[in-house]
Amino acid sequence: MEDSRIALPIGTTLDRFIKRNQDDFQYATGELSQLLRDIALAGKVVNREMNKAGLINIAGAIGTMNVQGEEQQKLDVLANIRFIRALTKGGEVCAIISEEDEKVIDVDHSKGKYVVAIDPLDGSSNIDVNVSVGTIFSVYRRISPIGSPIQKEDYLQKGTEQVAAGYLLYGSSTMLVYTTGAGVNGFTYEPSLGEYFLSHQNMTIPKDGKIYSINEGSLFSFSEPVKRYLEYCREETYSGRYIGSLVADFHRNMLKGGIYIYPSTAKNPNGKLRLLYECNALAFIVEQAGGKATDGINRILDVKPTSLHQRVPFFVGSKNMVEKAKVFHEMIHN
Repeated sequence: MEDSRIALPIGTTLDRFIKRNQDDFQYATGELSQLLRDIALAGKVVNREMNKAGLINIAGAIGTMNVQGEEQQKLDVLANIRFIRALTKGGEVCAIISEEDEKVIDVDHSKGKYVVAIDPLDGSSNIDVNVSVGTIFSVYRRISPIGSPIQKEDYLQKGTEQVAAGYLLYGSSTMLVYTTGAGVNGFTYEPSLGEYFLSHQNMTIPKDGKIYSINEGSLFSFSEPVKRYLEYCREETYSGRYIGSLVADFHRNMLKGGIYIYPSTAKNPNGKLRLLYECNALAFIVEQAGGKATDGINRILDVKPTSLHQRVPFFVGSKNMVEKAKVFHEMIHN
């Protein structure tokens, strides 16, 4: 038997891919590459804890509320600790914005060049029923001089200023998907080797799709444009698919084509999803993959943040589907 058949290639590792493509990033000096490795490492640790959740009593609520007024899950706290620890020890980050923390975490303003905004464990309320959850992250270059205290201008940046963004999906397999502005690539974690391998190269989202993802249980509190768009989707016999984990819904639509919607409601007039560490990251990714993200009318990446935990309505996915939803908003407003 030929040697090549005995030992088949196993693919490109994340580390090798990052090193090979580092020059695509205009500020390439190694720090961003290391930052991405730090996030990938923390993802491995969280993946391990997720897989043990049912065995060591770390699933379920912890009995406290986070800054969003949401009940914290035990794994919310664990994931937050793991990612903050990895980013702090890495030395590339000057500040961290986390869904679980009310204020900016000032890490090291003496040398850190980057600000990371992160939702450590999106969809954590689904852990108890073994549904896929994820991590969402966004990376910005600091604006203030290195060595000076962190300023608002460093962390309240538009999505257009992101230098990297990505998500980890913890499901039947664990995946890391990210972009640095030169396309989108996905890596699947191989636990026996402890490595992420390139599995989805140059990811693109179909321009059209047949899936719409929204919590229709809140239908009566949606605005008229959203109601009319949903009626249109049903008339076109689109499939309603809603997991309730943003990363999982987004990832499925990335692969198959579709639109994810979390609009404003009577209860949440500004929407529920956070601009800095949820919407901006996924908007950057989807645009790099050929899709689109809006608040119903305006491009998400152009929204100027005014606070750390600012919320916005979110329409993201296949370009033609998001544009169609925008038409219904413009019809009403005009």
